[in-house]
Parts: sequence; C-alpha cells; structure tokens
Amino acid sequence: MAGHSKWANIKRRKGAQDAKRGKIFTRVTKEIMLAAKLGGGDLDGNSRLRAAVESAKSVNLPKDKIETAIKKGTGEIGAESIEEIMYEGYAPGGVAMLIEAATDNKNRTVAEIRHILSKGGGSLGESGCVAWMFDRRGILRFPKESYDEEQLLEVGLEAGADDVKDDGDTWEVRTEPEALSEVQEAYTSAGLEYTEADVTMVPQNTVPVDKETGAKVLKVYEALDDHDDVQRVYANFDLPDDLLEELAN
Repeated sequence: MAGHSKWANIKRRKGAQDAKRGKIFTRVTKEIMLAAKLGGGDLDGNSRLRAAVESAKSVNLPKDKIETAIKKGTGEIGAESIEEIMYEGYAPGGVAMLIEAATDNKNRTVAEIRHILSKGGGSLGESGCVAWMFDRRGILRFPKESYDEEQLLEVGLEAGADDVKDDGDTWEVRTEPEALSEVQEAYTSAGLEYTEADVTMVPQNTVPVDKETGAKVLKVYEALDDHDDVQRVYANFDLPDDLLEELAN
C-alpha cells in the first residue's frame, strides 16, 4: 500500500481519537447548510444533504442542531450567507493541494489561506492549476476482518459501484458520486455495515517526498485543516516509510 494510503489510514485513526469536537461540529454544520442551500431541505431528494446529515450523526451532532442547520441553509431561519469555494495550490516538493472552504468572507479566507501556504513554503495557485490531478469519487470503507472482497463486489457492482480496492486494514468501495447513496442503501439492505461513506477527491497519481519535505507538507496540511473556514484538504503526496512509522507511533 502506498505511503499516501498509509498516511490516510493513520490520519483517520488518530482523527477518531484526537478529534477537536468544536471544529468537527462547525465543519459538519456548515456542510449541512451548504447542501440545503444548494439542493433544498428534503433528504430524499438531496443526496448531498443526506450524506451531510449522516456524517453529522456519526460525530454525535445533536438532532436539534442538524434541523437548525437545514433551516438556515434553506433560508427558513436567518443566518450568515455561507459560500463554498475550492482553492488550489502547492505545498513544498511540488505537492498539489485542493482546499475546500465554506466562508462568509471570501477576501479574508483567501488571504489567510495564501498566508498559510506561503509561510509553509508553498503557494496559492490559479483556478484549475491542480484540480485536474484529482477525481471526485464516492467512497465506502469496510473492515477486512468482517468481509471479504467477493462479498463486497457481489453487492456493490450490482448496485452501481465501480471497484473494490485493498486499502490496508479496510476494503475501499469506489463509486461515481451520484451513485453513492444507492450503493450505500444496497449494502445496508444486504446487512453489510460500512465504517465510512463519503464523497472525496482522489489523486490520480502521487508525488513521492523525502522525510524532510514530507514533514513540511504535513505541517502545511495541518495548518490548513485547523483553519476555521476549511472543510477539507486534499493532497497528492506519498510519504516515506520512516516518517509513516513516526506518525503511527
């Protein structure tokens, strides 16, 4: 398994252990508001909203806060206007970065994102400079100790999944973003429980970095990920084994 996948697995494990609840609540609330703003407040007719609500439930966001966020998104309750913006840039080592933000002040946010990248040895790029290096995919993850590849393929392919990949201690089922909800429902109906379901940006190829550069890239990544307006950060770096061992410990 490549260094990028190993790092993603480490990040998910540590994220579950060390999550900053306030930041996570803010992030999922903004996603609900954006999804409701763009596609309406009906969960059945808005797959993005349905996914956002499931994500919010998975981090134990209270039901009343979920309902309030939906109403704010649809305009039923007055709230600040949140806009979704994707920034593109580079970290040290020529690593491509996509930064998904939700903000009520675009000028402030872009200035702060530019500062974080520059301070860390990277740069903010023009729209389109790195987005072509990533594909938007639906992802479901299943624990290997619970299921085998054949089980997941049998249900997934019939429901519209594209592939099942070995991702270390999990199986990763990939779909087109539009097919994710239908594939989720198929697995649920079959009694197969996934640990995570999401629409994400997957790098087409990864850039190997040495230990020193990898540490710099991670510092930039973490600074961006900690920013209040940043929803997600995607990157295409491939970390060396010695740095991965340090992170795992």
